[in-house]
Amino acid sequence: MTSPARPRLTLSVLGGAAPTELAVAQLPPGAPLPTLGGVLFSLTRTPDELSLVCEAAHLPPGVRHQAGWAALKLHGPFDFGLTGILAAVLEPLRKAGVGIFALSTFDTDDVLVPAARLPDALAALRGAGHTVAD
Repeated sequence: MTSPARPRLTLSVLGGAAPTELAVAQLPPGAPLPTLGGVLFSLTRTPDELSLVCEAAHLPPGVRHQAGWAALKLHGPFDFGLTGILAAVLEPLRKAGVGIFALSTFDTDDVLVPAARLPDALAALRGAGHTVAD
């Protein structure tokens, strides 16, 4: 039995040639929701923490964080019934040794990679047959 072909996707870098620097932060579980701006931010609350992804310039002061991320947007929308969309992106990045932080929205996914490894990530994705749009 043959495996289904991996999807060929189109991605773009948030900020284009001058990628937007993002940060991933952790706040206490009961912290109030911060007021945020910028082109991308995501808040996820669990019983254990409040996680925040935002532009590094918009980080609330004094929060535990890791900055230096760049975002790759997968061009969707993707039907919820589709399988293998993230795997098609994550597998080439894994093979290239590029760590990730993934975010999903209703229509699509964003994959954050360390900004210092962005050229490696783009080369791996292109080598896997994906298109990186300008």
